[in-house]
Amino acid sequence: MGQLRADGFDRFVAARGSSLLHLARLLTGGDRHRAEDLLQEALVKLWFAWPKVAEQAPEAYVRRILARAAARSARRRWWSEHPVDRLPDSPEVGDETAAVDERTRLEAALALLPARQRAAVVLRYYQDLSERHVAEALGCPIGTARSLTARGVARLRQLLGEAVEPVE
Repeated sequence: MGQLRADGFDRFVAARGSSLLHLARLLTGGDRHRAEDLLQEALVKLWFAWPKVAEQAPEAYVRRILARAAARSARRRWWSEHPVDRLPDSPEVGDETAAVDERTRLEAALALLPARQRAAVVLRYYQDLSERHVAEALGCPIGTARSLTARGVARLRQLLGEAVEPVE
């Protein structure tokens, strides 16, 4: 039984791991290291719940863990790092396409949103979840999820109307 559990879990992580890491990166405002930590925490929780959720919706379960953990960690600013506008001695960037520039601007603007608004926008529009599923993932009523999404999108429009510096 333990080997079947491990095989199913391993297949799920191999198939969905990079997508889940990208989701975690968006939820953490572009911080790859925090995203990796967040995903690791979520996968550990998934491992222990695997027998219960394997046949149902393991990806929805992980999304819910990621969204809630990202919101918790944003409230719990325990790390000693402080964001800065520009990194010192940053290398010059070569020729980039307009799509990459726009994605970078969008990720930088997402990083400026409060954690729950960012999670609502990412789950609704990047993950293409319904309002009901966003509400379930965030652990809030549908009306709250709608409100968080609407405020997040409005703030993104405002930020993208202004010059937003990329956050790496």
